[in-house]
Amino acid sequence: MEIRPLISEDREKLQTMLRETRMFHPEEIAVAMELIDIVLKDPNQKDYRIYCAVNGQGHPAGFICFGPIPMTRGAFDLYWIVVDPKYQGRKIGSGLLGFLEEEVRESKGRMILIDTSSIPPYERTRSVYLKKGYQEVARVPDFYWPGNDRITYCKRVR
Repeated sequence: MEIRPLISEDREKLQTMLRETRMFHPEEIAVAMELIDIVLKDPNQKDYRIYCAVNGQGHPAGFICFGPIPMTRGAFDLYWIVVDPKYQGRKIGSGLLGFLEEEVRESKGRMILIDTSSIPPYERTRSVYLKKGYQEVARVPDFYWPGNDRITYCKRVR
């Protein structure tokens, strides 16, 4: 699996991918697209990094968005990790997580934080985080809406 930086030709495919996963509400998709547009408009900005896992034809099969957390020394947030439904179950998400960890190490980072939802559709995602060595460090009950907690995972990478 090749992982490369986001390019403008990826924009439409990533938007389609976000919709086709059926995991995200329109407001969430709008936020993801806002971050994609920030990176495409100013590749030199330092807040967000987006990389795509691409298939043999160079088309995105998944993507990851992450960045350093302001006012910390070496902490990074994972904002988005999305795999095209046609490619799920092929370890693309795990590959993107491994890539993230290596990028954070190379950036002299020390930890990665991930916020996610407690609802059943995210169960598979949460199990991947646990298998990859992330630990639940916080839970905010009813954060997103009643019955939908925010769960924060953390992994120290050095």
